[in-house]
Amino acid sequence: MFTENDVCIIGLTGMSGAGKTTACEAFSDCGVDIINCDTVARTVVEKGKPALKEIADYFGSDVIMPDGTLDRRMVGSIIFSDTNARIAYNDIIYPFISYEMIMNAVEYIKMGSEYILLDAPTLFESGTDSFCDVIVSVVAEKEDSLKRIMQRDNLSREEAENRLSSQHDADFYRNKSHFCIINNGTKEELKQRIKDIFCAIGDKNEKK
Repeated sequence: MFTENDVCIIGLTGMSGAGKTTACEAFSDCGVDIINCDTVARTVVEKGKPALKEIADYFGSDVIMPDGTLDRRMVGSIIFSDTNARIAYNDIIYPFISYEMIMNAVEYIKMGSEYILLDAPTLFESGTDSFCDVIVSVVAEKEDSLKRIMQRDNLSREEAENRLSSQHDADFYRNKSHFCIINNGTKEELKQRIKDIFCAIGDKNEKK
C-alpha cells in the first residue's frame, strides 16, 4: 500500500553478511533516498543520549568507555552470545531508532521524495516494517555470509558464527518479504537484480 502523498517506503533487510550494503548502493544509484538504520543506531547511543544512559543502567558502567562513549565491541560480545541480553538491549534501543527513522523519513517527504529506503537489518524486530510499502530482503549461503562478516568487521570465525546464529535464517526473510534475493554471485549481479526490483516497484507505483 502506498501513501496518499505518492511516497513509496521500501524496507531493506536480510542476513548479516548477505550483501545489504551493495544492495543499498544499487537503490541509491536508482535515485532512492536512503535512511541507514545502523547510522541511526549509532546516533541514538551517542554520549549524553537517553538511550546510552538506559544501556549503562541495565548492563553496568563497564560498557561505557573512559571518554563516556559506548564500548561497542564489549556490547557486541555480550548480546551476540546471550539471548536474554540481546533482547534487553534491543528493547532499550528499538524505540529510539524507530522514532529517529520516522523523523528522517518525514524530512525526506517534506523535500518531495518519491522513494525512501529504510536500510534496517532489524526491520521486523523493531516493528519498522509496518511503515513500509515494499520489503526487500537479501540472503546468502552461510559460508558466504561468514566470510563477508569476518572480513567486514575483522572478527574471528567463532565471533562471526555467534553473530549469524543470533539472527533469522533465510526462510524467515523469504516468507516475510515481497522480494527476496539470494546473493551467492557477484556484486554486479546483485546490483542488476536490485535495479530489476526497483523497476517492478516503480511499475506498481505507477499503476496504483
